Amino acid sequence: MANIRLIKRRIKSAKNIAQITKAMELVAAAKMKKAQAAALSGKLYAQKIYEMVMRLASRTDYRSHQLLTKPSPTGKRLVVLLSTNKGLCGGLNTSLFRFFMKQYDKGNYEVVTIGKKGADFVTRLGHSVKADFSDTTPWERVVPALVSFLTEQFLSGNYDAVDLVSNEFISVSKQQPRVKTVLPLSISGDEAAQAEEGSYEFLIEPSVEEVFNALLPHYVENQIRDAVLQAEAAEHSARMIAMHNATDNANSLQDDLTLQYNKARQEKITYEITDMVTARLAVEV
Repeated sequence: MANIRLIKRRIKSAKNIAQITKAMELVAAAKMKKAQAAALSGKLYAQKIYEMVMRLASRTDYRSHQLLTKPSPTGKRLVVLLSTNKGLCGGLNTSLFRFFMKQYDKGNYEVVTIGKKGADFVTRLGHSVKADFSDTTPWERVVPALVSFLTEQFLSGNYDAVDLVSNEFISVSKQQPRVKTVLPLSISGDEAAQAEEGSYEFLIEPSVEEVFNALLPHYVENQIRDAVLQAEAAEHSARMIAMHNATDNANSLQDDLTLQYNKARQEKITYEITDMVTARLAVEV
């Protein structure tokens, strides 16, 4: 009897877990669609900024800009680690952290974190977090402040470069860690020349140099915003898949426990019938 009660409690627990994970799957799916739409809607804007930067670069001495040149070498990099605030998203953070350790196994660097999971990971590694932007949600709101902070740190000459480590949203079932150097900016002379070929001649005021200098910070901001939107889409898609798998496992466990319960109940009934028959035979004798 005790065994049957225990199995019934486990069946109820598995059923409750399946209901919770199914609800979390649906919530993650809704958030993933919204984040994916936001990431896709910003691509056209990003492409136009890129084209404009390349066109202006072909008409000015862009190599002299302070965001395009490395400061005096210090041997130190500033790394922005973009993870998640919450768990239950499968191996998304684990893969990201392994990638981070592989890229920066040895070297002189400091870390800026977006995501509490990343901040905890950096602390466990024994590194101090220079700045944490995890509390501001949605993370798109933190982009202007983050860009201002990173630009200030880079222009101060304390770091050779600023890297961004995040998860790239490739598809619903695939997310891939990546590292991207945000500062100094990299502009290819060939790409700038190709952008200028076949383009219309524009009259730019007050000057090409001033417009180019004003546009570059927006170019940096757009790169970081794109990474944030992609990381959010990757998080929600990974959580949706993880909760879908958890729901399937809970349902499978519920089926197995139900089978065990039916077997235990049949055994109990068989024992009771056996006891009744044995008692009757004993009375007749």
